[in-house]
Amino acid sequence: MFFKKVANGIAGVAAIAIVVVALINFLPSGLFSSLGPEIEKVEIRNSLSGRIGNDGPILAVKIDDTAPAHPQAGLEDADIVYIEQVEGGLTRLAAIFSSKIPAVIGPVRSARISDLEILEQFGNVAFAYSGAQKKLLPVIAEANVINLGAQRQSPQIYATDPLRRAPTAMMLQAQKLMANVAKDALPVAISKPIGWSFGEMPETGTAIASVKVSWPANSYTATWSEKEKRWLLSHGDAANLAASGLHLGPTTFVIQLVSITDSIYRDKVGGVTPYSETIGTGKGFVLRDGFAIAANWNRPSGDQGTTWSTEDGEEIKFAAGQVWIALTDRAPVFKPVAAANNQDATPPQAK
Repeated sequence: MFFKKVANGIAGVAAIAIVVVALINFLPSGLFSSLGPEIEKVEIRNSLSGRIGNDGPILAVKIDDTAPAHPQAGLEDADIVYIEQVEGGLTRLAAIFSSKIPAVIGPVRSARISDLEILEQFGNVAFAYSGAQKKLLPVIAEANVINLGAQRQSPQIYATDPLRRAPTAMMLQAQKLMANVAKDALPVAISKPIGWSFGEMPETGTAIASVKVSWPANSYTATWSEKEKRWLLSHGDAANLAASGLHLGPTTFVIQLVSITDSIYRDKVGGVTPYSETIGTGKGFVLRDGFAIAANWNRPSGDQGTTWSTEDGEEIKFAAGQVWIALTDRAPVFKPVAAANNQDATPPQAK
């Protein structure tokens, strides 16, 4: 009797299974698959870079960009990197972090007047730098930043790397700094959209192999990597490698043509500090997906971000990922893709 009941039970389960399979085959094929997106994990992306990551407190760090400062630490984790002209025609970087704060960033160097105009659009950011000339310190104190310069922090936050030589040896212990920011409940701005957005590129632009951007005493070359889907950077004639060994390079490389004039400030040896004007309107190029797009930029006021559009007024969306912005007053030099592979191989022109 027992075995008969078991057999009947198995037969019943089998019959139910047959009915279920038949029902599934009978129903529309997309019924169950349509439930997939509802249970898929939504990717959270940072507003500044479009990278996968949260919108977090914004940390801005001034970084040395001379040859002895390389390789730099932490730049691969920045959401945005600005290249600015400083004294002697050299360049310095202003790196903006939000989606991820690396342990160490540097070498850290001093602030410049152009930084304050650049940073204003992000809100009340945590501003990390090694110091500033006396005339500029009160301007920084009144600016819309939280002043976290080295003169206000301990050597545990701005530590000296024994393997580097001054003045390119000061390294910011960034996670420790931001832990203190949280502990002290400092009102640091959280990242949010500041002008550009991310998505498909417009149906315009010129395919290029690379571009060279110059300043009086430095240059960068951005070379498109189809394999990595980003622009691999060279600093001068050398590959721009991070301290981690990663070849630095953004998915969107922006060339913003700006007015660069002498400011009222001078460095400690008398060099005049240049001022890069980033409020107003101008020309430039947005490079993404192997193309250079001639563009207009517009930033109406300091507390507003910069928008980018084509000559026809269409918004130029950025490719999701790290953004580098080169502030220069010199026309870039483009290397077009071979004409055999590209019918539109003429270098783009900013009209």
